This record gives sequence, structure tokens and C-alpha cells, in this order.
Amino acid sequence: MSTLLEVSGVSVSFDGFKAINNLSFRIGPAEMRAIIGPNGAGKTTFMDIITGKTKPDEGRVVWGEKSVSLLKMNEAQIARAGVGRKFQRPTVFEDQSVFDNLLMALKNERSPWQVLTFKPKFKDLGKVEELASEIGLSDELHRKSGELSHGQKQWLEIGMLLAQEPRLLLVDEPAAGMTLAEREHTTDILVEAAKTRAVVVVEHDMEFVRRLNCKVTVLHEGSVLAEGSLDHVTQNQDVIDVYLGR
Repeated sequence: MSTLLEVSGVSVSFDGFKAINNLSFRIGPAEMRAIIGPNGAGKTTFMDIITGKTKPDEGRVVWGEKSVSLLKMNEAQIARAGVGRKFQRPTVFEDQSVFDNLLMALKNERSPWQVLTFKPKFKDLGKVEELASEIGLSDELHRKSGELSHGQKQWLEIGMLLAQEPRLLLVDEPAAGMTLAEREHTTDILVEAAKTRAVVVVEHDMEFVRRLNCKVTVLHEGSVLAEGSLDHVTQNQDVIDVYLGR
């Protein structure tokens, strides 16, 4: 299997505390992966390293067919290379319509001047409608984003990331604060996205992880403790000890 992202032997310490400890991880170009682990396991730091927010003390982070090092790039360059990240709290432009939020997010080569004078092309309008349908907001295109429910804002933000055509999507706790119906729809969006790109979901909610039906990586004390299907890792004695307390 070809690899889109490979993290090998990565460690990072903050004030003597090893947040990530000799961590290795790889994911293919169209693969869904869930990352689980107790608080303080290093899940957020792991995503910070991939997106360039935190530089590791040692190790390699290699990207794409040409095996370029993400560690040599800054956050903006990594985003342009195709890594998209969604944080827990949605950040949408509340005063703008759903349509305008998606339109602004589209991947176009635009200088700051071009953004000011931007006139959407016909294909841009088609792309926005396609994205709205993918995230289930076709009927809400002309509503102000601030009026959407919590779940709908999360979908809009996923849509805004997909608009940038990332090859890897990092999603942090998408199910938090959602109704059951919203969580099911979120699962559908992510599963669909993973058909054409890599999707990494950090999540606490085991039922949500089960519905993603994908390989699971368990982090503990900054290292990979176990990897495999959810059933496989939840039967692992080390995982049981860590999750259920010794």
C-alpha cells in the first residue's frame, strides 16, 4: 500500500515532559483512521506536529509521493501542500451565508488583491453546490451561518476544509455536542470524504468510532499502544488497563 503521510520516531518534550515519545504512524492516500487515547495521551500534540504548529525534537514527518519533509515547512506551506485541520470549535464567518462561507474557502490561486476583486466563475458556483450537497446543507445555502445549529456549523466547517481540496483531513472530536442524528450524518460525511483522501479523526466517543468502521490507533503517553480494528484494540489488555484504570 502506498503511503501519503509517514511519521517515524518522533519525540517532543515540553519543560521536561515527553508529550510525544518515539511515535511512528503512517496512513495511505484514501484511508480513514481513528485516533483514541486518554487525556494527555498526545493526540493534540500529534496533530500540532503534522500541521507545523509544533516542531518535534527528533524524528521524521514525510509527505506525499516525493517524500518531502513537513518539518522543513511552516504552517501555511503545510496547508498549501494539502493538510487540512478542523479544530473542536467551529470557526465559520457567522455573518456570512453558508454559500459565501463555502465560496470564500474554495481552492483558487488568489493573491490578496484578487480576493478583493474576486468574481466567482460558473464552475465555482457549481463546486459550492456540490460541496453543500456533500455536507447536507443544500437547503441552507442562503441562511446566515450564525443561525445554523451546532452540528450544521461543524458540517459547514468540514465543507470549507473540503473546498480547499486537502489530501489529508485532520478532524478533532467531531461528535462532541451533537445530537444522535447529527452524529450519524457526520459519520456519513467523513466516510464519503475518506474515499478520495486520507481522514484522521481524533475522538473520545467509542460509538462514533465504531460507526466509522476503520483502523484505530491508540495513543498512550505519547506513543502508539495498539493499532487495528476497534474490536481488536479494545480486547488488548494494555488498552483495557489504560482506559479502565489499573
